Amino acid sequence: MPSQFSRRRLLRGLTAATATLSLAGSLAACGGDSEAATTGGRAGTVTIGQLSNGAADPIELKVSEVKSISAELPAAVRESGKLVIGVGGLPSGSAPLNFIGSDQKTLTGSEPDLGRLVAAVLGLKPELRNSTWENLFVGLDSGKNDVAFSNVTVTEERKKKYEFASYRKDDLAFEVLKKSTWNFDGDYRNLAGKTVTVGAGTNQEKILLEWKARLAKEGKQLTVKYFPDQNAINLALRGGKVDAYLGPSPAVAYRTRQTAHTPDPTRSAGTFSGAGETAQGLIAATAKKDSGLAKPLADALNHLIEHGQYGKWLAAYNLSSEAVPKAEIDPPGLPLDNS
Repeated sequence: MPSQFSRRRLLRGLTAATATLSLAGSLAACGGDSEAATTGGRAGTVTIGQLSNGAADPIELKVSEVKSISAELPAAVRESGKLVIGVGGLPSGSAPLNFIGSDQKTLTGSEPDLGRLVAAVLGLKPELRNSTWENLFVGLDSGKNDVAFSNVTVTEERKKKYEFASYRKDDLAFEVLKKSTWNFDGDYRNLAGKTVTVGAGTNQEKILLEWKARLAKEGKQLTVKYFPDQNAINLALRGGKVDAYLGPSPAVAYRTRQTAHTPDPTRSAGTFSGAGETAQGLIAATAKKDSGLAKPLADALNHLIEHGQYGKWLAAYNLSSEAVPKAEIDPPGLPLDNS
């Protein structure tokens, strides 16, 4: 079996084009709402970035159950012995957040890996369920899933149905071709006359549509286009069908690294908080309202923060800039007038 160092060298030795093609092929192998294969590991350990095709530097972290925290779990969850984790990674995922690994079956990425870490603190076996973004919330509503770890932004609208335990800053970014001279510069008026693509049903779509409405009142046009998955979005950007893509900053940063040595490199043309103009957006573990899960989830996350595993998880995925000092229960989110 190759050493961890050799494995890293092999992963880093892949060209950007090869890594992208491999990811695209493995992602296409999955369809529909499905249970996802999970990564293994020795008892008391969680492997971060396993099978991630270069999206992370794999690292094995020691994590043990904390009895005082697992005792806070609702009885039904504790007695089941498992934490059912929903991930909205279908149809094609979004590296480095969530995607199918190099074995073409294992759900990997920063979000499912954090779910595995939290499950370990709670003394539960992680059971991952991959779905489309819309079905992610259907799974929570129906009780099929206990919690979602899927780059879900806290919004005041979502608080009507869900409870949250925050774990990462939510920053959005505009991705453009590197040769483009356009920049967002924090001003929605710079979007006038542009064609932008965004994921349907997402927090960033709500923000973008609000900007579109403002521009319309000013007699200016912003065209919003939709595509079925991230691969189609990437093709549209490269083919000039859209001027920019608005999405999670980690995903944009990942693709700019992956495309750096390809014929069509991309870059970030500016960022914006996922909570709008007045607050820092936050990404959170999401459970059904009044499920009783927000507190044990937040306490598990704070345990990981205090004992260093959280920082190592972020660093493995090159996301350290999005660290938060502590997990909060139902922190302020995108206001109702823009959520």
